[in-house]
Amino acid sequence: MMVPSPCNVLMLYPLFTAESFWSFGESCKLMGVRRPAAPLGLITVAAMLPSSWIVRLIDCNTQAFGDDDLAWSDVVFTGGMLPQQADTLRLIDTCRAAGKPVVVGGPDPTSSPHIYEKADFQVLGEAESVIDDFIAAWEGGKRSGVFTAPKFQADVTRTPVPRFDLLKFEDYLYLGVQYSRGCPFTCEFCDIIELYGRVPRTKTAEQMFVELETLYKMGYRGHLDFVDDNFIGNKKSLRQFLPQLAEWQRAHNYPFELSTEASVNLADDPELLEMMGAANFFGIFVGIESPDPATLVAMRKKQNTRRNIAESIHKIYAAGMLVTAGFIVGFDNEKVSMADAMVDFIEEAAIPVAMVGLLYALPNTQLTRRLEKEGRLHADHDLASTKGGDQCTSGINFDPVRPLRDILMDYRTVLERIYSPAAYAGRVDKLMTLLDRSRQRHELAEGDIRSRVGAMETVHRVITAIPEARGPLWQTFMNCAKRDTSSARIAVQMIAAYAHLGPFSRKVIDAIDARLAELDDAPTMLAASIDVTAARHLA
Repeated sequence: MMVPSPCNVLMLYPLFTAESFWSFGESCKLMGVRRPAAPLGLITVAAMLPSSWIVRLIDCNTQAFGDDDLAWSDVVFTGGMLPQQADTLRLIDTCRAAGKPVVVGGPDPTSSPHIYEKADFQVLGEAESVIDDFIAAWEGGKRSGVFTAPKFQADVTRTPVPRFDLLKFEDYLYLGVQYSRGCPFTCEFCDIIELYGRVPRTKTAEQMFVELETLYKMGYRGHLDFVDDNFIGNKKSLRQFLPQLAEWQRAHNYPFELSTEASVNLADDPELLEMMGAANFFGIFVGIESPDPATLVAMRKKQNTRRNIAESIHKIYAAGMLVTAGFIVGFDNEKVSMADAMVDFIEEAAIPVAMVGLLYALPNTQLTRRLEKEGRLHADHDLASTKGGDQCTSGINFDPVRPLRDILMDYRTVLERIYSPAAYAGRVDKLMTLLDRSRQRHELAEGDIRSRVGAMETVHRVITAIPEARGPLWQTFMNCAKRDTSSARIAVQMIAAYAHLGPFSRKVIDAIDARLAELDDAPTMLAASIDVTAARHLA
């Protein structure tokens, strides 16, 4: 068997070229870090490379790379998600101009490989299934090629421990690990099932504990996110894992406070909620998208229609976990009153951090294929915006059934109302009355980056930066402090989040106003120009 020769690999994690609701720039500054989340995909790929290969990682979001880095490298690995597309393309050009071969991979190159044709190598799909083919080709002297993994067949029980040693922990609010891939549902707009399939595959408990022990021994303490597409997608496996996870946390004195993403049917399972609370989960991201059942049915998110969603969210709160939720404006079936309905729901459910975006037809989804068939998909639908907004705030990348002006007005209304200081503070206050933290560890672990800045200092810095929020946010903090010190800590995290969400929502509103002004100056599009097939879709 041929032993791989040494190779210097420079991994470049591209810039997220636009600020977004997810970037939390001001909140990161409060905590003295550079980015919310550390890259996980590249350090997982790094662990799959031959041990004789030397790997350096530069996160372009936290530090610059220079000529010396390129001179050192034999090959450059890069790639990522749609919001990183523009910078990935810039990196490819820069590296190739320096005579360095470039390997590109990740979700966006997998979905839109034609955009990345300038790269010398494309490694598409799940790396576990195809990285050995690339390594063999490289060792054999090939300096270009396309390697496409068979869909949904990667054996994640063989995925190695990510190269956490390549990260600078101090640059990030939290780190990530992955337990499972895939989601059993069929949401029309989502690309997860296209990338990873509908049968969630899970790592073994033993694998996960090796990863957790690695981080623990490296001294990491604090927020750890399970980046799974749907953490509860494989409940049978999860029921076996969670009690062991809770025991590991107890044995190690709760070094990690956990979060993840899950479907709202988590609320139907009291036992699972109890297990997650015992394992020290404190936060869940849930895709709600719309409060309207007809719209949910049309987008094939029927799992959200079999319930009172606000009550489901409250059940998660009762298990001690706060909910961050995703919402989308721009679906074909939306009614004229959708803005009021969405705002009312967000208030009723008491969701402070509501990530609201415009519908964007992601490459390679059921939605994209339908819109293309109906003749409504824009020609440049898979080219990421480079104008300063992310794909949600700068969407819609198709011809909508509803007048675009109405959609933009609704979006503007939702953002203006939910991110006013009084409304946001009110939801935080209500959340704290619903959140039962009795199952979770109340204190942060020693060394948790979030303990760098005290509660009073955090609140003071936020209300100093946003004077109009002083009264509501200060009152909410005082209310929570009087009720429960554990809740007060969570409330402070929510207040720190507003340091970003408040000002950024204002920027988005200004951008929407500019788009509305452009529409007002443009010729009115006749309703008859909408494709008849699209209208039929609403029938």
